[in-house]
Amino acid sequence: MRRTPASEIPPRTTQRGRAQSCRAQPAGNSLAVPGMFGLLLAALLLVTGVPAYAVPSPGEGQQSFLGNDISWPQCNGNFPSEQAFAIVGVNNGLANTTNPCLSEQLRWAEDSAGHPGQPTVALYVNTANPGAAGSWWPDNDEYPAGQEVHNPYGPCRAGDYGKACAYMYGYAKAYDDAYFRGISNPSSYFWWLDVETENSWSRTDKDANRTVLEGMTDFFHSIGAEVGIYSTGQQWDRIVGTVSSSSNLYSLPSWLAGSLNASGAASACSQEPLTGGGKVVLAQFVSRGFDYNYSCP
Repeated sequence: MRRTPASEIPPRTTQRGRAQSCRAQPAGNSLAVPGMFGLLLAALLLVTGVPAYAVPSPGEGQQSFLGNDISWPQCNGNFPSEQAFAIVGVNNGLANTTNPCLSEQLRWAEDSAGHPGQPTVALYVNTANPGAAGSWWPDNDEYPAGQEVHNPYGPCRAGDYGKACAYMYGYAKAYDDAYFRGISNPSSYFWWLDVETENSWSRTDKDANRTVLEGMTDFFHSIGAEVGIYSTGQQWDRIVGTVSSSSNLYSLPSWLAGSLNASGAASACSQEPLTGGGKVVLAQFVSRGFDYNYSCP
């Protein structure tokens, strides 16, 4: 279970009263998969026409077209094997932290077999808008100190928790992810923004939530990196909502969570993207305690 530092706002809760994550958790919390899962899913795939290589079974090796994503929950356990592509979480569950086994997981990711439609190794980062409850919040348009950042929402000032300072917060967190977490050559990676309700967001200001993500996107674009958004439609609507065509989030690729199996992930490829003008390029499901990702055609 993630321990939230006292200086950070606690995660938002669901109607059941506790935070929910889209991702696989450590063994004690992972999704249990019945032993007949593989056989039943294989039969389903034959019926639905989804390629048989979509079944995650031990020993399927380099012929798999499925990828895996891992992060801090897997630090003290086993990693998936023989994945086609890999996505590694940079943070330790909060936007201002570092995955304690990031270097080890990046080495694992480099052994991915490769996939024609995905980068062999990509990264994902936690996102949040903690506002006044955060351990740090910007009060100007410099980050790092002495480096002026162009702020499309006007000057950020002390005590401002609206769009201008939210933009700077996102920009700063992305800067830290690129340069302070141990990532070599950050511009060479595709960066996914992990947008989930279990992190800290304004309940009343979706515009400020959106501009955090815009600040992150602007920073990653400034170093020549590509960016996409990971979420579910429900969580995205709750945190951000509709994005206008003037936003830099518009047309970004979507990575959708929430599918129950490989067949469901394949079907999710035809769902609406998180932002207009975009496309669903990945769909995630959990099997045997690991996150699997189906690359959409």
